[in-house]
Order: sequence, then structure tokens, then C-alpha cells
Amino acid sequence: MDFSLTETQRAVRQTFKDFAEREVRPVAADLDRNPRFPTDLFARLGHLGFFGMRYPEPLGGGADIFAYLLAVEELARASLSVAAVATMQSLMGTYFLHRFGDERLKRRVLAPALAGDLVATICMTEPNAGSDLLAMTTKAAERDGTWHLDGQKTWITSAPVADVFTVLARTGDKELSVFLVERGAPGLSVGRAIEKMGVRAALTSEVFLDSAPASCMLGPRGAGTEGLREVLAEIRLVTATLALGAGQAAFDDSLAYAKQRMQFGKPIASIGAIQAHLAEMATRLAAARQLINWAAWRSHQGEENADQAAMAKLFASEVATEVCDRAARIMASYGYASEYPIERYLRDVRFTLIGGGTSEVLAINIARGLTR
Repeated sequence: MDFSLTETQRAVRQTFKDFAEREVRPVAADLDRNPRFPTDLFARLGHLGFFGMRYPEPLGGGADIFAYLLAVEELARASLSVAAVATMQSLMGTYFLHRFGDERLKRRVLAPALAGDLVATICMTEPNAGSDLLAMTTKAAERDGTWHLDGQKTWITSAPVADVFTVLARTGDKELSVFLVERGAPGLSVGRAIEKMGVRAALTSEVFLDSAPASCMLGPRGAGTEGLREVLAEIRLVTATLALGAGQAAFDDSLAYAKQRMQFGKPIASIGAIQAHLAEMATRLAAARQLINWAAWRSHQGEENADQAAMAKLFASEVATEVCDRAARIMASYGYASEYPIERYLRDVRFTLIGGGTSEVLAINIARGLTR
């Protein structure tokens, strides 16, 4: 496996690194203190082509999985909130539109979404159905040629500002189908943004469906379960990379601090206990990166990578959380102060322990794969 970067991949990384440093990092703290959807940054990401990277060239994409994950990491290093919003748009919020939408729907909805002119999201999680999607109770029934949805979704990223909602609903006993519901549809209402510990600018809320008419069913009836299985590995790779970006940011800040912070007449980076922290952080981040690359390589080769993606997500999210904690310890009081980004990293990174499957559920899935 050759993980050396191509010229194109290096160019993509540099483009989004420059964007993140110039546009995202300067406003990251304010987006956290005053939570709001990052409208301007969202539009600029659309102009940069981020939302279409993983789709075919005619839609402005054509990037391989490695280039896409490099862009995700650079955004996450600057702001996990902005990166979470961006990846929702570029993957889950538009996946079924691309997978099953006809040409008319792609022109009317998908193209504007990939350009950043329209906000898209996906509605899966329910109050009593998270990892167990078959426990979903939202139902769809066809009346007079139109599908009507009834139910409640929760923890829906970008819902307060979304223009279109991809909704999974039950159409049979163990049958999940996918529907497009557009803002303004009668019976569709969005709750207030949920107050969260971190990723505060990635606005999240409940969505209520009271006989809400769908614009269309996306794909054949019952396509929801299989469609999710197809995209789940990439969702987990993206979440792993979000974690990696946050962990790398925390490591970089704490390393710089340790080199310049003087105690007992010398930089604290020369103290054995601090060196042990830094060495462990760097090593575990490098291991997480290689796990992500391994799973991405299998995807690039067209090989099954569900187990590898689950391993990468499990390991990277746990490592990034530990790295952020160690970084806060190195910076001591400054790691506890809101004027420094470390405490934000520490709050934000916990999101990656949940998104894409909790560590506990992933461990079960990995074990099942080993004994399959």
C-alpha cells in the first residue's frame, strides 16, 4: 500500500489548508461563543467545490477518497463545527439525491446543493432509534399518489436552516424507504436548535412530520437499509478524519506551547513527563492516520472496507479525545481558559465519539466481522 500523496492530492490539501487558516480559524471561537450556521463559509466551500468532491466530474467532483479526506482534516483542524456542517452537505445530505434522483431532481435540487446555494440534511435518528435503525417508528403511507410521513426525528444536523430533508421512514415491517421532503411542506416543522457541549455552530434540532407530503421517494421502495449500508463505511471514515483533525490541532497547539513555556529555567518540553505525553500523542495520532489510510485504500481499490472503516473510526475518535485531554494537561490553566482553543477542542471532539456509531456499537460490529 502506497500512501504517498499525488500532486493533485497535495494541491487539494494545500487549497483547503489555506482556506481553513485564512477563513475558518479566525472565526472559529466566535462561532462557538455565538452559535449560528456558518452561512458565509458554507457558500465559500460551495464555490471551492468541496460539496461535490466525491461525486462525478460532471457535477464538479471526481476527487478520490484520499483527496476528500485531506480536505476534511484541514477543515476539522480549524473548526470541527464547520467541518461537521460541510461533511453533512457533501455526503449524507446529498448522497441519496445523487444515488436515486432523476435528472430533473438533480438539476433542481442536487446541483444547487453542491454549489452551496441550498442546505441539505438527512433525517435518520429518532428519540428511541439511534444505532438500531430498525426500531425506527416514522412511517410513510401512500395516499392519492403522494407519500405522507408521520413521525419524529432528532439530532438532525443543519435542520434549523435546511432547505431539503432526506428522510428515512418505515414502509413495511422491516422495510425502510427514503423520501425527499422540502422545507415549507405542510406538516413539516423544525424544533429549536439543541444546546450542546460542543460543535455548537453545527446547529442540530428535532424534526416533526405530521402527515408531511414527500416530494418523491428516492430510489425503489425498501432501498433505505441497503443504501445506508453502502455509504456507512464512508460516513465512518469521515468521522474518523474529523476526529483526527481535531486531535492534530490540539497536539500542534500543545507542542508549540511546551516549546515556549518556561518553568524552572527551561522549556517544559524538556521535562520528561511532558515529553512522555507528547510522544504518546504523536504516536497514537500517526497510528490513527494509518488506520484511516488503510480503510480508504481498500475503498479506493473497490474492496470491502466496512470492518476497517469501523476500526478506524473507533480508534481515531478515542485517540483524538485522549490527545485533546493530554493537550489540556500540558497547557494546565491555559488549557482550561476559554481564550485558548484547547478547551473548545476538548468539548468538540466528544462529538466524534457519537457520530457514525458509538465506540460500544462499533466494537460489537468489529467483533461480529471477526467471527462472521
